[in-house]
Amino acid sequence: MILAAGFGSRLRPLTDRVPKPLLAVGGKPLIAYPLALARAAGIRDVVINLHHHGAAIRAALGDGAAFGVSIRYSDEDPILDTGGGILRARPLLGGERFVVLNSDSIVDLDLRRLVDWHVARGGVATMVLRRDREQARFGEIEIDAASRVRRLLGRPAAAPAPLTPFMFAGVHVLEPAVFDHMASGAFGIVKQTYPALLAADRPVHGYVHDGYWRVLDTHVGLAEGRYDFTAGPPPLAPGNRP
Repeated sequence: MILAAGFGSRLRPLTDRVPKPLLAVGGKPLIAYPLALARAAGIRDVVINLHHHGAAIRAALGDGAAFGVSIRYSDEDPILDTGGGILRARPLLGGERFVVLNSDSIVDLDLRRLVDWHVARGGVATMVLRRDREQARFGEIEIDAASRVRRLLGRPAAAPAPLTPFMFAGVHVLEPAVFDHMASGAFGIVKQTYPALLAADRPVHGYVHDGYWRVLDTHVGLAEGRYDFTAGPPPLAPGNRP
């Protein structure tokens, strides 16, 4: 599933007329990069949630054939945030394990290796994590020596030590059991669902990624992402390039 329903408020006025997933980066719409990531891992069935300028996204991507995938859409009215959007798309996810990506990020990540790593640990969810000098400001995800998430955004206050802090990179692998811990309506999966999983002692793991990653959800982030391409292609694996 690729999350693409947001308003792109921090990129206004660009996103007043063009939805953030269709902003051009490296000569391609931004959403082409997570689509390429899925295709490179052999994932062919993709669900995309829509709200802000959803018709434009649907018209640009169609059935996904041009991107080497098959796309189905989950329309939201009103918008449901990350967790609510995933919950609404549940009937389209087939009761299977699934990967969630953001439409505003470019990352060089082997999704097949990630999924295999997740399966080997038997958890209900895996969060892709990375180091960032500003991770304390954005909110830290802390893992133990076995890569299990023990504290998230400072909760719980008491947790086994020692823990290593990281920043969430916006990529998850989720088992269908995650739906048992979701609220209704509009809610964020990181702020609501993951704390519920930890409180229920459901195993959540953190997969550390140290390769290329860029989120393009602000004017500065978009400019930096575009510069990465003008300065020479960023270090993306060939299969991950749209």
